[in-house]
Amino acid sequence: MAIAPSNHLGYDARSLDGLKGIAARDPKAAVREAAKQFESLFMQQLLKSMRSTTMNTGMLDSEGGKLGTEMLDTQLSGQLSGMKGGLSDAIMRQLERQMGLSPGPIPVPMARSSANTTPQPLDRLDKPVKIPEKSAAGFVQQHTAAAERAQAATGIPATFMIAQAAHETGWGRKEIRHADGTPANNLFGIKAGANWGGPVAEVTTTEYVGGVARKVTARFRAYASHAESFADYARLMKNSPRYAQVVARGSNASAFAQGLQKAGYATDPAYANKLSRVINTTLRLQRALG
Repeated sequence: MAIAPSNHLGYDARSLDGLKGIAARDPKAAVREAAKQFESLFMQQLLKSMRSTTMNTGMLDSEGGKLGTEMLDTQLSGQLSGMKGGLSDAIMRQLERQMGLSPGPIPVPMARSSANTTPQPLDRLDKPVKIPEKSAAGFVQQHTAAAERAQAATGIPATFMIAQAAHETGWGRKEIRHADGTPANNLFGIKAGANWGGPVAEVTTTEYVGGVARKVTARFRAYASHAESFADYARLMKNSPRYAQVVARGSNASAFAQGLQKAGYATDPAYANKLSRVINTTLRLQRALG
């Protein structure tokens, strides 16, 4: 959906309300218009600065002269902004990435000797994981069917759930494991509370208490397969009042990630930002897989 160019900037209350309304219907169109308005503001300040250093104001010092100059600057800035390849394009791309509307870069393939080819213990979840592109794409393909079934049950896009599983497990390289080393198939880091009657994997993990990372021993649910993990995650999202807002706003990547963090899904204060980046990567991988 296209948005009609506006001569009013977003700080006008009516224009801002208009942007909010369009954002609800067509986020990309709203981002495009907001980027153009940011560029227009920048151009106005640039023109004002140029006038102050190069012109002898004279008669322009009058109120009428100042008003005319400001109107001219507004008109010129509006005409100069929004051009292809201009500042607004760069602003738009950045805003789209931050909002999860545009995928980020695909992980760069690593040399075989530097890639993490064995699962890491859960107590190293705070360490970065090197992800070969093919392995990441394989993770997406492996879990697409189960994620699509979870999407049918919750309405949350399968892409977001695959990305969350990738974030929680380091693209499958840091899965929760039993003491004997066998996988617990828990892709979402769901803990085993008092109401859980199934098998359990007890491991050391990192929790943030008051913003400080600490090592703790925790009990996690264990499943017979990854598909069971997706199904249990879907039940948790759908049936728990705690995550009602996450499901309601689950169609937007940024809102989904922020909603999980606000609901207390994880204790990491940077959880939403990290998950948003993995969602962008997952979207790019899905496009590459075609």
